[in-house]
Amino acid sequence: MEVKLSQPLLPLRDIVVFPSMVIPLFVGRDKSITALNEVMKSDKKIILVTQKKSEVDDPKKNDIFSYGCESNILQLLKLPDGTVKVLVEGIKRVKIVEFKDNENFITCTYEQQKDILNKDEDLLPLALTAVRRLEKLTSANKKISSDTINNIKQLKDPSKIVDNIVSNLNASISEKQQIFETLDVKKKIKCSNQNDGKRNKYYWSRKEN
Repeated sequence: MEVKLSQPLLPLRDIVVFPSMVIPLFVGRDKSITALNEVMKSDKKIILVTQKKSEVDDPKKNDIFSYGCESNILQLLKLPDGTVKVLVEGIKRVKIVEFKDNENFITCTYEQQKDILNKDEDLLPLALTAVRRLEKLTSANKKISSDTINNIKQLKDPSKIVDNIVSNLNASISEKQQIFETLDVKKKIKCSNQNDGKRNKYYWSRKEN
């Protein structure tokens, strides 16, 4: 039986935060800022969940995806214009069980999700093949830094490798979220190595900003 936990929830526009991902976020909505201030008083953990439509200002349960990322707040800075810049680190995938929207901020009950791995199978060679594909893609469009590629090469955990690959691609939110919700690590890696000609169905599909 999965253990149900509870934390404040922060809805995100136009980004999917993956486990092991460290990224700055700019937060301006009152409820979100209140949620951040609340978790800073305790364990600095918050649930980051992507909105289905970024234009929704006051998202409800049906406006967010059901899977998000339990995250740590590493740094919080209040800006002169009233917004907040926060540095977050993704920790674990979670499934939202209950969504509670009160007057001050959103909270949720959730279950942590575990990667599905066959202990007798070494997926590292398969994951490194995906890294080489990313490196080849990067050499063509220069959208991902060589430092990022080198950092991914240092990883030894196949799940973390794939998460880092997907989080750095300029794919659509729905594509990233679909991979995010896939718990089977081998399935995620295989997906990254299935090319339909010039582009992969998920990973190599590009959407320019």
